Amino acid sequence: MKRALALFSLLLFVVGAIALPSVASADGCYICGSGSSEACKHYCRYSGSDTFDNRKKCQARGCKVSGTASCPTAVNYKVCAAPTKKSDTIPASWMQLGGI
Repeated sequence: MKRALALFSLLLFVVGAIALPSVASADGCYICGSGSSEACKHYCRYSGSDTFDNRKKCQARGCKVSGTASCPTAVNYKVCAAPTKKSDTIPASWMQLGGI
């Protein structure tokens, strides 16, 4: 029984090690410096990797990018989001109609 439990634990560890990197995404935030718009006063959230395209999207929202950080969860920070591609979104009305 101990051997079966050890084998199961090892199998679970291996499966978790393989699946975890695909689940954890590299989303993060840019720190918005002084002179940023009111909507992007502190941070701008981006999806994916830290790329030039994501920086440009945040700058278009009014963020003067001064660095990168993990996104805060406190309510006293103003965090805007870089727009995503339209193909990545599903309209809420479609979901309410039973599309999914």
